[in-house]
Amino acid sequence: MAQFKDIIGQEQIKEHLRNALSTGKVSHAYIINGEKSSGKEFIAKVFAIALQCEKGGEEPCQECRSCKQALSYNHPDIIRVTHEKPNTISVDDIRAQVNNDVGIKPYSSPHKVYIINEAEKMTPQAQNAILKTLEEPPAYAVIVLLTSNVNSLLPTILSRCVVLNMKPVADELVKKYLMEQLQVPDYKAEVCVAFARGNIGKAKALASSEDFENVKAEALSLLKYIQDMELNEIIAAIKKITEYKLEINDYLDICAIWYRDALLFKATHDVNHLVFREELQALRRTAQHSSYEGIETILKALETAKRRLDANVNFELTMELLMLAIQENS
Repeated sequence: MAQFKDIIGQEQIKEHLRNALSTGKVSHAYIINGEKSSGKEFIAKVFAIALQCEKGGEEPCQECRSCKQALSYNHPDIIRVTHEKPNTISVDDIRAQVNNDVGIKPYSSPHKVYIINEAEKMTPQAQNAILKTLEEPPAYAVIVLLTSNVNSLLPTILSRCVVLNMKPVADELVKKYLMEQLQVPDYKAEVCVAFARGNIGKAKALASSEDFENVKAEALSLLKYIQDMELNEIIAAIKKITEYKLEINDYLDICAIWYRDALLFKATHDVNHLVFREELQALRRTAQHSSYEGIETILKALETAKRRLDANVNFELTMELLMLAIQENS
């Protein structure tokens, strides 16, 4: 299915694009800005299909020839710009797939839609090349740039595009989606929702990831027994984490949610709002052993570790400092 009603949340973006379709006031260029896995590609796909739909409504009919071609990724007038180098969209990619192609009239549709995913990977030369097309686009061209970092694009590009910013999806909508569409059980959906922080794609990935369950188990066993562990045991446990495919930030988020649960339980003794409520005995122990200040210090240390890793500070050193801070304040 690929209709606007299938997009979870993002009401402002849906309303803007539907209005453009119903009034015929479609811009020649859009930027959809949002974090990785937040659903930008799906929104671009629905918009592109709706633009080319033969029935011309604000929802793709999904039945006409154009919709069927687009749904099977075989539409000649919906062009997804590809790039061979994983971290770079080169000037040659833009010239070959956009600039040299845009002058050719649509094959069978009212528009030619170009979707450029990971637009933040365009080199300065590639951005200047696309700028030429944005300055004088043919009437039928619609260029959709998808990016997780809008600040990496030239101000001259931003000024020529309609910028649509993705918003975090409400937790209850993410939970409903996981339980109804993916048949994820209640307790597991809650953990995934707590991690995803409004990112529907991340919630889906976590819900279906075997690694996530393993990393969660490893993290919780470390946090439960960290007071009694020697430094070399802690380092061995950290090394084990790196064997999994999940990003280290997910591991740090598990730790942060554990200590937020401990803080909440310490303050309220209310079990209902805990993410890890199936671990109540261990959480109660953490809450009893740690002071409010200690837990706050640990949460700050987790954020510091994230910043250090983002800045490429040595992994082992960062994690050792973090674990020592956790041990001292637990």
